[in-house]
Amino acid sequence: QAQLVESGGGSVQAGGSLKLSCVASGLVFSSFAMSWFRQAPGREREFVASILRNGDSTFYIDSVQGRFTISRDNAKNMLFLQMNSLKPEDTAAYICATGGPYFSGIYSNVDYWGQGTQVTVSS
Repeated sequence: QAQLVESGGGSVQAGGSLKLSCVASGLVFSSFAMSWFRQAPGREREFVASILRNGDSTFYIDSVQGRFTISRDNAKNMLFLQMNSLKPEDTAAYICATGGPYFSGIYSNVDYWGQGTQVTVSS
């Protein structure tokens, strides 16, 4: 059974950094593009960033471009999101998922979702 488990969330002040991790099991990780989403309380889930299967292409929404970096280690079945210059509006649960990028806003074809890790940025 496929499973995605995120870690690395926490509370930071604005301007700080966090690195999120997602470990995959039960699937052939290297065969999937991978993505990060986020969801703040009372708001819809939002696509944040994607990385293709071999890591040679990455995609970001405008609001995180230049601040966030998505990466992966296929040998360890792991996905990462380095988040720098964090802002209060980045506060959300961050969720890893298979596939991407999802600029269309249609997420119904996501095969697997993680449970999320909470990031809280205070001003």
